[in-house]
Amino acid sequence: MPYRRLPKTDAARLKALKTLLDNNDIYTVRNNFVGWKSLNKAQSAYDRLYTACSQYRLLLVAQKRHTAKIDRLMRNASMYVSHFLQVLFLAVERKEVKKHNLELYGLTPDTTALPNIKSPEGLLEWAPKVIHGEKMRLKKGGRPIYNPTIGMVSTHYEIFREMYAKQRASVMKTQKALEDVQSQREEIDALLLDIWNQIERHYENEPPERRYAECRKLGVVYYYRRNEKHLY
Repeated sequence: MPYRRLPKTDAARLKALKTLLDNNDIYTVRNNFVGWKSLNKAQSAYDRLYTACSQYRLLLVAQKRHTAKIDRLMRNASMYVSHFLQVLFLAVERKEVKKHNLELYGLTPDTTALPNIKSPEGLLEWAPKVIHGEKMRLKKGGRPIYNPTIGMVSTHYEIFREMYAKQRASVMKTQKALEDVQSQREEIDALLLDIWNQIERHYENEPPERRYAECRKLGVVYYYRRNEKHLY
C-alpha cells in the first residue's frame, strides 16, 4: 500500500499547496470538508513561501554573478601586489633598497618570499601594508618602484576591495533570504499535515482506488516502497 510523506523541498511544498488551492471543488459548500480557516492559512503560507523563494533565487543569482567577477578582480590585484613585491625584493638584493625598509611593508628585513596574497583575506591584509609601506618609503626620500608603480597596485586593489565589499553584502542578503525560507518550513509542514488529515478523514470510507485518487487531486503525496506494486 502507498504511504503518505510530507514534502522534502520548498518546491514540493509550494506544489502541494498550489494543488490544493487551485482545486475549485474544495471551495464548494458540498465539498467544504477542509475548513475555511485552514484554506486561508494555506493561501497565506503559499504566498509567503513563494515570495521568499523567489527573492532567494534572485539574490543567489546576483551573488553568483558577483562571485565570478570578484575572482577575476582578485587575480588582477594579487598579480599587481605580487609583481610589486618581487621588484622590491630584487631592489633589496641589488642593495638599491635597504633591508630594514622592508619593515615599512610589514615584512622582516630577511623576507624573500611572498606573503599569502592568493586568498581574499590575505590580499585584504597585505595590499594595504604594501601600499602604505611604499608611501612611507617615498616620504623618506626613497626612489619609487616602477613596473608596476604603487599607483597601479593601489588602483587594482581598490577596485577589488570595493567589489569584494559588495559581494560580502550580497552574501549576507542571500543568507538572510535563505533563513526567511527556512523559518517557514516547520509551520507549512504542520499546516499540510493538518489539511491532509482532514482530506483523508473525508475519504476514509471510500474504496482505495477512489480514496487515493481523490486525495492526490487535493495535493496529498503518496509513495510506494521499493519493488512494491503500484495498485492505486
